[in-house]
Amino acid sequence: MPLVSGYDVISECTSRGLVAGAFNTTNIETTMGIIDAIERAGIPTFIQCAPTNAVLSGFEYIYDMVARRLAACPVPVALHLDHGKNLQAVEDALAAQFTSVMIDTSEEAYEENVRLSAKAREITPADISVEAELGAIGGKEDEVGPDEASGTDPSQVADFVARTGCDMLAVSVGNVHGYAPDARIDFDVLRRVQEQSSVPLVIHGGSGLPVEQFARLHEYGVVKVNIASDLRNAMIRSFGEAYAANPHEHSLIRVSRNAVTAITEAVERRIRQFNPAAN
Repeated sequence: MPLVSGYDVISECTSRGLVAGAFNTTNIETTMGIIDAIERAGIPTFIQCAPTNAVLSGFEYIYDMVARRLAACPVPVALHLDHGKNLQAVEDALAAQFTSVMIDTSEEAYEENVRLSAKAREITPADISVEAELGAIGGKEDEVGPDEASGTDPSQVADFVARTGCDMLAVSVGNVHGYAPDARIDFDVLRRVQEQSSVPLVIHGGSGLPVEQFARLHEYGVVKVNIASDLRNAMIRSFGEAYAANPHEHSLIRVSRNAVTAITEAVERRIRQFNPAAN
């Protein structure tokens, strides 16, 4: 089916008690692997791309790859801008026909974060969902990370959501981008955030979290969990193993197909871990 708005994925998940995975794509192998897994699992999902993911291709190529492959997919999927660090990134993703966007100015002072997040909502069409971030999530994504991580302050949540008009709120409650062996969701803080938020919550850094924490997230108003490192590791590992097994390997298509399979398995595993009751 055609790409749907992020609103459609949010609505479907909240009405069914599901948590949408949000999987970062960079190239054709990643895209194919993600959508193969979505078809297997049958759970509404976000496919996303950060500006750092699109350095080689640009957002337009990402849109073309995703939209073309989704034409034969019966599951609702939105194409989401991940970590748009400025309004220009939001405008670029909208121009490329993304159906959901994130403005992440969480490293700014509170009032500036509010102002820029509200402006992102203002310039985004009403039928496209907007995610904003309160509290800077630690770790690095594509070697980019905040100078200083900070947790989400529950006392700021209601004001932030009301003044920005965001539709999803990314929070920093112990989650960390990338693989962080000590990352753990602080469910006490997450509950306090949920109590103050009128919109669904988003957890970034899902690749490094303990599996046993995933099944609880829907109880705390979480509608979306971001996964990137798992997919990249699966692809890099697949190519590395092929080279280690045969340094003279020349069949790029065979190695690429094996990478797609590895990505599919990683994505499907995460979708099912987020939604054990739907398995």
